Amino acid sequence: MADHYYSKRPETANERRSLETVLRGRSYRFASDSGVFSKQGIDYGSRVLIEAMQLPTNASVLDVGCGYGPIGLTAATLVPDGHVTMVDINERAVQLAIENAERNRIKNVTIKQSDLFAEVQHERFDVILTNPPIRAGKETVHTIFELAYEHLNEGGALWVVIQKKQGAPSASAKIESLFGYVEEVTKDKGYRILKAEKTFRKMQ
Repeated sequence: MADHYYSKRPETANERRSLETVLRGRSYRFASDSGVFSKQGIDYGSRVLIEAMQLPTNASVLDVGCGYGPIGLTAATLVPDGHVTMVDINERAVQLAIENAERNRIKNVTIKQSDLFAEVQHERFDVILTNPPIRAGKETVHTIFELAYEHLNEGGALWVVIQKKQGAPSASAKIESLFGYVEEVTKDKGYRILKAEKTFRKMQ
């Protein structure tokens, strides 16, 4: 089937649903639909990343592959003096994320349809978060890491969630080759949270 959650315009019939959950101590209400990632509920990997991520309250944040918004919108509540940009190639996911920002009264966000970093190519961020689209293939996932390095400010951090069986070792090696080091912040049920900071030493 060619219609994946990383399709630009999903053609599967709409099957909207409403989700309620608690993330980082706050209650959220999300609209979901067919043709988007983890449509039936927030996936475990995203939850592990959400619980682990550490964000300066004034950070500029980018959520790559935002889906209907749980990671990016939670991040926005954690950076009340900052701003979160959320991007996804999936038109339906982007519309849901916009709707979910409104229903949760989250205003410090910008949500764009974008093929990876295409619509933010001139922007730089303090933090980049991603639950990468594994099914899009290793090349796409590694491209996200490469572009993340380019789009981070000096001292900025990349946070990634990835399953061991879906390529965590190769992802870790790729990130280390770009940043000079990678830290495994936590692991939970096969999911790994990887973090790397862009240092001046590595930039030279």
